[in-house]
Amino acid sequence: MKKILFLGGLFFCCSAISNAQVIGEGQLHGSVEIDAQTYKADSLIGAPAVPEKMGLNSYAQLDYTNGKISAGVRYEAYEDVLQGYDARYNGQGIAYKYLRFADSTMDITVGNFYEQFGSGLVLRSYWNYQLGVDNSIDGARLKYRIYKGISVTGVIGHQRYYWGEGSGIVRGIDGEINLNELIPTWDSVKTKIILGGSFVSKYQVPDNTTYNVPANVGASAARLSLNNGGFNLYSEYAYKINDPSVINNYIYHPGQAILIRTGYSAKGFSVSLSGESIDNMSFKSDRTAVKNDLDINYLPTLPRDETYQLAQIYPYASQPNGEVGVDGEVRYTLPKESVLGGKYGTELDVEMSAINALDTTNLNDLATNRQEYSVNYLMPGKEIYFNNFTAELKHKFSPTFRMILQYADEAYNKDVIQNEVGYKIIHCNIGVFDGYYKISSSHTLHFEAQELYTKQDQGSWAFGMAEMNFGSDWFLGALDEYNYGNPAADLQVHYFTFTGGYTHNALRVTLGYGKTRSGILCVGGVCRLVPASDGFTISITNSF
Repeated sequence: MKKILFLGGLFFCCSAISNAQVIGEGQLHGSVEIDAQTYKADSLIGAPAVPEKMGLNSYAQLDYTNGKISAGVRYEAYEDVLQGYDARYNGQGIAYKYLRFADSTMDITVGNFYEQFGSGLVLRSYWNYQLGVDNSIDGARLKYRIYKGISVTGVIGHQRYYWGEGSGIVRGIDGEINLNELIPTWDSVKTKIILGGSFVSKYQVPDNTTYNVPANVGASAARLSLNNGGFNLYSEYAYKINDPSVINNYIYHPGQAILIRTGYSAKGFSVSLSGESIDNMSFKSDRTAVKNDLDINYLPTLPRDETYQLAQIYPYASQPNGEVGVDGEVRYTLPKESVLGGKYGTELDVEMSAINALDTTNLNDLATNRQEYSVNYLMPGKEIYFNNFTAELKHKFSPTFRMILQYADEAYNKDVIQNEVGYKIIHCNIGVFDGYYKISSSHTLHFEAQELYTKQDQGSWAFGMAEMNFGSDWFLGALDEYNYGNPAADLQVHYFTFTGGYTHNALRVTLGYGKTRSGILCVGGVCRLVPASDGFTISITNSF
């Protein structure tokens, strides 16, 4: 009952202030999200018995701005935390607060803040509510525009660690030079060039009695961004001194990362090519932290995030201890009124990814028990981590019907990516049909049919989904995820889910009931475990 009253009260408060945006001469903005689920034990799908029978994750954020001054606060409540999120979130309180002054030259923040230097190879603090990741820095940040085209950012503080703070201090500085703004004669040059550099260090008391660990660990990075018309290039190189930790098994080896992204786009055509090499680049403010805890940096993953249900069974996660890979994508739109383009045109998209272990040579010294290795940073090793070929076709047949067809051929090293044992490389093929049919001006039917075929792991899966939108407010949906190819006949289970909801402006309410298979959810190469479950769900979001 306490949880229901809390949920209702939070929603009522959000609704009551949804139109109160102007306070004095300032503006107030905010958002609320409430996600709750009931749990029923189901040994067939591996859904555990949950003593509290229900979980709830929620937050309410308010941001007030008045001229050059802004302030904000976020209140979070986990009563108890939903299954799949760390139990150390249990409880409620103010998790984020800040005060900020900003004008055309200076930007100062005290309290909590999020920041990213470049692509994040040496610093990225961010919040992802769905992943349960929040490594905000609690301290101070200064952004200063030194001269036209030259800016610098400095940060210092401790990272959030559930309801407390990590033991390490994070300190960083980043500078950026926009040559087109700095050099007067370049302001009209078509080629835009931006240079950047970063240095980030952490300090943690060296309290390890087994290893002689460094108290200060520094990481530096340099980057180049170049754009000319439809052409773009981004490259970044990062280096980190030896940083022995739980993640790398306390090895005294420096870390390096190279990221290159380039592409070209024109009307109806685009091509992109990316490559990266990562070696020993886990960077945390606490050397004993594991999983997603207290990450200072972020390692981008090359393959795109999958949106279709069965393609998410084997998602790729970045490997901080070492990987090298490439990813290429080509998009082409067949012209309208052409033979293959039809009346509305057809879009083709082909993507290929190949990610392997690094090419390394073991140099361990058995006499001193010192672990060491040499690396050929630009050459892949023999062990495959992830290979993927995806082809997608989008076609609009008429004003009332359009579809998407997708095919993927995938090789997935489950032992490495999910830290499992005995699976090795899983080969699978995935097919998707995604259709949208406009029944009337106010009714739309969205339906999907998918199949994942493999003889390994849990075997093949089939998926079907239909969702009806009634006007702009109401929707109903049903889906079934069927593990028809499971080698164990009693585990060939249907995972049925039924959903319905209401949307109005920024308000969205969704209700559901069904079974969820266990797996991992990944966004940008950062993942969390999603356990099997059976029960009702409710989600409420609103903003103003």
